[in-house]
Amino acid sequence: MTQKQQVVLITGASSGIGQACAAYLATRGHVVYGTSRRLRGPTEAMASDTASYTMIPLDVTEADSVEGALALILEREGRLDVVVNNAGCTVSGAVEDITMEEARRLFETNFFGVVRVCQAVLPIMRGQGNGCIVNISSLGGRIAQPFQAFYSASKFAVEGFTEALRMEVRPFGIRVALIEPSDVSTNTPGYRRYAATATELSPYHDRFTKVMRVMEADEANGAPPTVVGPVLHR
Repeated sequence: MTQKQQVVLITGASSGIGQACAAYLATRGHVVYGTSRRLRGPTEAMASDTASYTMIPLDVTEADSVEGALALILEREGRLDVVVNNAGCTVSGAVEDITMEEARRLFETNFFGVVRVCQAVLPIMRGQGNGCIVNISSLGGRIAQPFQAFYSASKFAVEGFTEALRMEVRPFGIRVALIEPSDVSTNTPGYRRYAATATELSPYHDRFTKVMRVMEADEANGAPPTVVGPVLHR
């Protein structure tokens, strides 16, 4: 491993921004481990245009899954230089229509998943005396949008958490950063969850439908996910 080559873990790398970042960093000569909670086997080799990276199973909502993924990387590489918290989900609907169960499920991935991974990797990075954590937030973590209240709230939480964490771990040689993409053309609309009660019976239905139509069109016409890779690398 050359001096500039880094061992990188990227959560939520099966598609979209995570996949694009994994491929980009691999082409830059880094050792990249992407993760997916849907992966069945212990590892899966993935090839980008000019390099390859490894996919491993990791569910950020399960502590054992996080610990298992980190143990695999340390066994293979002996260190972990960079962690990118990218795994996330969304649930769309009016605040009145979203159940507490739906809200908790979103926070378990978008916020507590980030916390869980950070708490697991910090002892490793402190022991090394260096490391870098990059949390993928969103423009929605700075400016809220209607019918995305819980998604925005989770990203607002990630922003505050990251800013505090940055100050806490700086003396240990650990850098912490945020990336806040705006509209990026990924498969998010295909994976988007809607509140179970966001039906025609909801008093918000007409406005919700119009807003979501505009929002999904903006996402479809947004920048490609490949624009995030160079930002992450920098």
